[in-house]
Amino acid sequence: MNDLARWFARCCVVAALALGLLSACRAQSPADAAKMDAMDSTDQRATHAAHEAMSGSLSVDPHMTLTPLRPRNPADSTRAAQLVAQLRTALARYRDVRAAQADGFRKFLPGVQQPIYHFTSWRWALSATRRFDPTRPTSLLYREGPGGTLVLAGAMYTAPARTSLDALDQRIPLSVARWHEHVNWCLPPRGQRERWRELRDGNPVFGPRSPIATAEACAAVGGRFVPRLFGWMVHVMAFDSDDPKVVWDGGVEHDHMHQ
Repeated sequence: MNDLARWFARCCVVAALALGLLSACRAQSPADAAKMDAMDSTDQRATHAAHEAMSGSLSVDPHMTLTPLRPRNPADSTRAAQLVAQLRTALARYRDVRAAQADGFRKFLPGVQQPIYHFTSWRWALSATRRFDPTRPTSLLYREGPGGTLVLAGAMYTAPARTSLDALDQRIPLSVARWHEHVNWCLPPRGQRERWRELRDGNPVFGPRSPIATAEACAAVGGRFVPRLFGWMVHVMAFDSDDPKVVWDGGVEHDHMHQ
């Protein structure tokens, strides 16, 4: 089992384990960790697909839930700017990815080319289930630079699925950033990894690009419906730009978010 699976085994809730998947990062018992050890290749493929989905634009779709934007106000803008400054100062040493690795961050999907590389600390992920510390993100985010070097772009913060909107707002203002969750997934049955390749009307049957987003439709194709994958997540691209639009939503168009 790879480092990511070990991390998930230590930090994900029991309810998701019953489905063989992850719901939210939080501490669990040794028995639950043993169950996670049995996660089959089908579920590992789902984890990979979720990573690809959140590496791109967080546009509205049936498999993504975004927190509603609250009205902008000067106090929130000031708090957000202070958070970015604090993050940049605390994480500057991780511009050298070797420093991150030395501190226990492990690369998600090593050997797979990705638009954004997540280096995750399970210790900090567990800490995030209890309190928010902008100097201790769950993951560091890197882009590939010249010659294959990794360039620090930002950080990903997480919160348990049970976290209320007000509690998320206390972590990072909801007038500035939108946390997201992966929801309404239809997965192949356990042990049937080959079914990930199935198409229907030109669309994938399973995963985040499937039009299937209900338990009934998933059952009709013989799949496993997962209402929530992981918990709340938010990317803060603090090293990519000084433009708040880039920092808080990666530069994607978000005019519709303020409607």
